[in-house]
Amino acid sequence: MAAAASVEQDFQSYLARYRAEHADDVLVVDEAVSSDQDITAVVAALAREGRHPLTYFERVEGLSTPVATNVFASRERIARLFGVAPTGLHEAYQARARKLLVPRVVASGPVCDVVQEDGLDLRTLPLLRHFETDRAPYITNAILIAEHPDTGAGNMSYHRSMLHSPTEIATSLHSRGDLWRLLQLAIERGRPLPVAMVIGAHPLFMLAGSARVPYGTDERHVAGGLLGATMEVVRTPHHCITVPAAAGIVLEGVIDPAAKVDEGPFGEFTGYSSDRSTNNLLRVQTIMRRHSPILVDIVGGNSAEHLNLARIPREAEMVEKLKQRFPSVTALHYPNSGTHFHAYVALKQMRPGEARQVMLGLMGWDPYLKTVIAVDPDVDVTRDEDVLWALATHFQPHRDLLIVDGLPGSALDPSASGVGTTSRMGLDATRGADFHGVRAKISGRASERAEAILRRR
Repeated sequence: MAAAASVEQDFQSYLARYRAEHADDVLVVDEAVSSDQDITAVVAALAREGRHPLTYFERVEGLSTPVATNVFASRERIARLFGVAPTGLHEAYQARARKLLVPRVVASGPVCDVVQEDGLDLRTLPLLRHFETDRAPYITNAILIAEHPDTGAGNMSYHRSMLHSPTEIATSLHSRGDLWRLLQLAIERGRPLPVAMVIGAHPLFMLAGSARVPYGTDERHVAGGLLGATMEVVRTPHHCITVPAAAGIVLEGVIDPAAKVDEGPFGEFTGYSSDRSTNNLLRVQTIMRRHSPILVDIVGGNSAEHLNLARIPREAEMVEKLKQRFPSVTALHYPNSGTHFHAYVALKQMRPGEARQVMLGLMGWDPYLKTVIAVDPDVDVTRDEDVLWALATHFQPHRDLLIVDGLPGSALDPSASGVGTTSRMGLDATRGADFHGVRAKISGRASERAEAILRRR
C-alpha cells in the first residue's frame, strides 16, 4: 500500500478529511454533555462494547470549543496516518521517524490569530475533568517544548497539567526524562526554564511527542519526518521557542525551579489514580491560539488511546532493536491489559535458550516492562487469549520462569518500591525442542463452509 501524503499540518484539516474518508469510524455526539467526566464515560462505554471510534463532541457545557478525543484508540486509525495496514505500522513509523526534517520558521500562522500577554486568565481555557478522583480538570494532551540553552535542540514530551491559578499551571515531570535534564541544567545556571505548551495539533505531531529518541534529538524534526513535509513553525513572543504554526493553543512561560505546588491525584495509565508528582510550577506569560480551536483531548487512565499514544513509538523501537539482534523474532505486542508493563514476543527459536535471551533484551531495553511472555510464531500476540493459551499449555514454572530483581521501573507503578525499583519476569511459553503435542485443527474446507453459512445468516 502506498504511503499517504501528509500535507495538512493542523488538526482541523485532518479531522475534516478523516470524517469524509472514514465516516464509519467517527462518532459525532451532537447533544450537550458535561465537561465533568461525561466524555471519559462515553469513551469507556464504547470500549466495553469493543468500539474505539474517533469521537467528536459538538457541545460541551462550560466550553467554548468542541472536543475531539479517542484519536489514538485504534491501531488501524493510527496506521492510516502512514498509509499502511496495522501490520506495517511499526516499520512505517520507524522509517518516517528517522527522516528528520528541520522545521521552517514562518512569520505567522493560525496559532497567532490571538496573542495575549496581559490580563491572562487560564480559566478561559477549555478544560475537562476526566475522573471523579482527579484533583481538578486537567490538560491531558499538554506537549511541553523546551530548548537546550547552548545547542538550541528542542525536547518535546507529554506532562499532565492542572490549573493552579489564573496565570499558573501545576505539572509533573515524573518521567524524569529529557525535560527533567533540561530543568536540572537551568537550576545549575540559576535560571528558570523557558517552555511552550502545545495543546492540540496534527496527530502526527502528537505522536512525535512520544518519540523514543536519544538525548539531543529534536522531536520537532521527528514531527517533520512523520508528517512527510517540513513543519511550519512560529516563534513564541518572550522566549522565541518554535512551535507548530497550525497548533490550536500554545501557552508560553517558565518552569520555576524553586516553586513546589500541589498536583494530583490524576487518573494514570495504570488504571489507578496517582498522586506521585514532581510538583512543578509553570508560570504562563503568553497565550496564543487560533480563532476557532478544537480541544484535542487524550482520554486518561488505562484507556486504549492513552496507552497507544505512548506505546506505538515504544513498540516500533523495540521491534527494530529485537529484529536487528535476533532475526528469529517475528512479532511484538504490548497488550492493553498489561498497560505498559507487559509485552508478548513471538519468535522461531534457532537454538535452546534464545527465548530467554530475547526476553532479557526486552527487559533491559525497556525500563517499564515487568513481564515478558515469549511464544511461538503461530501464536497471535495481539490476542490475550491466544498468549494465555500458550502459557497454559507450554509453560512449566520450575523450568521456564526467569526473574530479575532490583531494576529501575516506572515511577507511576503502584506496586514499585519506595525508591522506584521493580522486579522483572520472563515466561518462556514456546514449545521447546522436546515438545510433542499436535494442535487440533479444523480443515480449510470446513472453515470455508462455516463462513459461507454465517454469511448467509
